[in-house]
Amino acid sequence: MTIIQDVLRGDLSYEDGLDALTVAPAGEVDAELDAAVSQAVDQLFRGGWQPAELYRVVARLGNPLQAHRVTDAARSYFTKFPNIDPRWRAQVEELPSAKGHPDRIKGLDAALSLLLELRRLPAIEKLIPAPGDAPGKRLRGADNRVLERVRALLAKAESTDFPAEAEAFSAKAQELIARHSIEEVLTAAPDETPLARRVGVDHPYESEKASLLDAVARANHCHTVWSPELAFSTVFGFDADIDGVELLYTSLLVQANRAMARDEPVKGKARIKAFRRSFLVAYAVRIGERLERATRQEIAQHGDLLPVLRGRDLRVREAVTRSFPRTVRARGSRVDSLEGWESGRAAADEAELA
Repeated sequence: MTIIQDVLRGDLSYEDGLDALTVAPAGEVDAELDAAVSQAVDQLFRGGWQPAELYRVVARLGNPLQAHRVTDAARSYFTKFPNIDPRWRAQVEELPSAKGHPDRIKGLDAALSLLLELRRLPAIEKLIPAPGDAPGKRLRGADNRVLERVRALLAKAESTDFPAEAEAFSAKAQELIARHSIEEVLTAAPDETPLARRVGVDHPYESEKASLLDAVARANHCHTVWSPELAFSTVFGFDADIDGVELLYTSLLVQANRAMARDEPVKGKARIKAFRRSFLVAYAVRIGERLERATRQEIAQHGDLLPVLRGRDLRVREAVTRSFPRTVRARGSRVDSLEGWESGRAAADEAELA
């Protein structure tokens, strides 16, 4: 069917193409759209995209029908290969399923516009093997027992209604992460290399959330590069450190949202927006201070490790430069609400770190 390709090439306007698809034989149209979406998704997977990343960037467009199309295409792609990297498999299995049957015109509109959106996405660095690729090298990662203890502490921090209790749980979690990081340094192989992992940064307030992720990363021997147009930050570091960063960032964001909802002003849309932005800026700054202090305390007990840590940090920075030779330092967000700033710092003091 040439209608779809004519729209994608720009030889036919979107409106005229959609009109033509609505009157063409339904079976033929559906088969061609499914094939076109599958081909576009397959190409992006081969170009470095992972299922969770592609779903997230499409879901940001605000049309759930398009996001569900990505889920269906990812699961179809997944079944074509016998050997799948477990990280890739886990992402596919966690994608949400569609509910109900959409109106046909809305479904055609969603599929056709999705194809145009997918064509605009660039190839990105392949961080884990896609199905059909040769298996990647075995990663050390954080000890599962340590991760489970950290998860358990952070779950308690997220569930408690008592700020002091949440702070104690979070502080213990960061202590465990920092201590385990030092143990990893002591047992690391000489040829161990830094890695990268993409962590989703969702709207609203993406800049402030990216700053929080960066604060958590820097306190745990990692560096980040934010790609706002693609809805993620790339975290560079050694594998066990990245595990800790991702766990801690996710939990702190939950704690921040809960505290922000508790403290925000009751009235005034502009006032609430300024409050939330200022809250998250202050929260990230204060969390960074607390995490770095906890990390320094652990390192102080191993003063002979400082030269090793500097060497590892240099290797992480070199990995950042190789992947992103041209980066721009993001401008800090404005603080327009003293009330939000003070509340954000207070909430960061309450947050569970370990």
